[in-house]
Amino acid sequence: MIILVDSRQQEGKHNLKEKWFADHGIETRRTKLYCGDYTLPTDQSVCIDTKKDIQELVGDICGKQHERFRNECIRAQEAGIKLIILTENIGEKVGHGEIYNPTITKLEELHRWKNPRLFIFSGGKQKYPRATRGITLQKACMTLKARYGVEFLFCTPMQSAEKIVEILTGEENAENT
Repeated sequence: MIILVDSRQQEGKHNLKEKWFADHGIETRRTKLYCGDYTLPTDQSVCIDTKKDIQELVGDICGKQHERFRNECIRAQEAGIKLIILTENIGEKVGHGEIYNPTITKLEELHRWKNPRLFIFSGGKQKYPRATRGITLQKACMTLKARYGVEFLFCTPMQSAEKIVEILTGEENAENT
């Protein structure tokens, strides 16, 4: 099996995925993709754009990258490409460790995510009181899904490569590839 990887993906930042692909006999080829980070050379009707964490998703949807990200969604829709945003995340403590961010497994859970920036204080005051909250991000994702057909999926970093193969091949368990 061959998977195309966008050449604009930063090399060396996806070692876990690259190792999984290699361990499972999956060849990757770097090339400039029309949209997303991963697709198949034989069927580019599905493209996967990966996010290293929910904070990156916030930046693309509610931050300074919004226009670029929205344009990518529109470009995919106009080309008849199913764009899937696969966001890696894992449960962790935030703030001073008294608040726990659960691992988000689906869009319907995103409202439970707590932005770590909300727990940064300086001089006794909250430094980023307007930081994007989980509920706001969830609503924005749902709007993009409704307008442009973008799908939002979530997994842990350890599941990411297998999930990419599963999505691209339509197989339930990519472990058997």
